[in-house]
Amino acid sequence: MLEFLQILKYKYLLSELVKRDIKIKYRRSVLGMFWSVLNPLFFIAITYVVFSTIFKSSIKNFPLYAMTGQLIYSFFVESTTVAMTSIIGNGSLIKKVYIPKYVFPLSRVLSSFVNTGFSLIALLIVIIITRAEIYWTYILIPIPFIFIFIFSVGVSLILSSLAVFFRDIIHLYSVFTTMLAYLTAIYYPITIIPINLQKYFLINPIYRFINYFREIILYGRVPSISETLLCFVISLVTLIIGIYVFERKENEFILFV
Repeated sequence: MLEFLQILKYKYLLSELVKRDIKIKYRRSVLGMFWSVLNPLFFIAITYVVFSTIFKSSIKNFPLYAMTGQLIYSFFVESTTVAMTSIIGNGSLIKKVYIPKYVFPLSRVLSSFVNTGFSLIALLIVIIITRAEIYWTYILIPIPFIFIFIFSVGVSLILSSLAVFFRDIIHLYSVFTTMLAYLTAIYYPITIIPINLQKYFLINPIYRFINYFREIILYGRVPSISETLLCFVISLVTLIIGIYVFERKENEFILFV
């Protein structure tokens, strides 16, 4: 735990790894990081065509509803997926020099976080196009993203350490995230789900973070103190568990990468 808290000593290395990840992602792309804005816009346009007829009567401003869910969920899936192979992918470097192994999954989450930051431009475009009401609560937008960032780091530490020993996790995770998407109510309201099944959505941390974001953006409401504390505790506990699992396994990484 103490070593992780000292990660700022390696902030230069961390920033260089983030830059490298971003450059690799958009290498030989004409539009480069503009795709961070265009991708969510294209996705929402397609989603609107497919789902708007079904849910237009029960969801206020469906494009914005879908966008708020997609931004949070996409960040979580992208960051944890790329972080999962971060130790394996840097195996040769780990064997040559001493580098705190935390920096590899953390840099992947940070690079995804930067991309998501650009995706917020797409959110602003949707707000303007749909003429959505702008609330003062928009100043609270960083809060749910801080929660999902901390949560994603914790999950990434767990996945990246386990993937070193069990490579099948890399393939199983894509199946899991597909299933998780249906349990997160990204494109539909939870009210269409039978009451006895809604409890499974409420125990889904991603749904909690998305709902927190929607309270701020769609309804102009300040989430309750209890909801804020719950999201904070979920994020922090996940991070602590992630650090614990990572520390227990990191000394064995060199034998399997």
